[in-house]
Amino acid sequence: MDSKDRLPAKSTTKEVEAFLRQAALAPKATPAANGRGRLVFAMDATASRRATWDEAQRIQADMFRTTASLGGLDIQLVFFRGLGECKASGWVSEANAMLRLMRQVECVGGHTQIERVLKHTLAEGREGKINALVYIGDCLEESPDDVAMRAGELGLLGVPIFAFQEGGEPRAKACFQEMARLTRGAYCSFDASSAATLRDLLSAVAVYAAGGYRALENFAAGSGREVRALIGQMR
Repeated sequence: MDSKDRLPAKSTTKEVEAFLRQAALAPKATPAANGRGRLVFAMDATASRRATWDEAQRIQADMFRTTASLGGLDIQLVFFRGLGECKASGWVSEANAMLRLMRQVECVGGHTQIERVLKHTLAEGREGKINALVYIGDCLEESPDDVAMRAGELGLLGVPIFAFQEGGEPRAKACFQEMARLTRGAYCSFDASSAATLRDLLSAVAVYAAGGYRALENFAAGSGREVRALIGQMR
């Protein structure tokens, strides 16, 4: 696997082209930024996720704020939707910049492309350390074996996957749990009524990416049982 696995920077849709133009203007962080954590924030932007996309924007801003005292966090947004669209932003280090990027994206019907997300993360991780991959989705429409193989490669690279499933579709749940297991990450499900829990869990992952396992333990000491359960999966 090489740089060809990194997602393309061109698009055939006006909305995604606008997303990429905005990404070019956003504050960039270099892969070797002084001790800052790097987190890939990947989202299913197919039609079934439309109802929770706006909430995800608000939650994501909290991830930056939570890590400010740990030296900060650089995040790359990755999303897929439609007929084969799978795009990545540049690395950004400021919450408002990421929110502007996400507001350029609307959910469109299509199939999942989780393997492409993992292949892209592998390519990025071989260029510079990735501390964690967050994936938020609800279903699986590709080979779970192919997804598991790529997850295993990320595990060997030392990149934990934190998979957050909206709902509990059984086939996707089994695959997401395997993604987490193979990388020593964690899995959790959520629904429309658990936005606060998801916010806490994503903030915990951001703390881990920025400050490591010890920082996560300190964060968990003042958090709810869901965050403590997340740590338990990583052991």
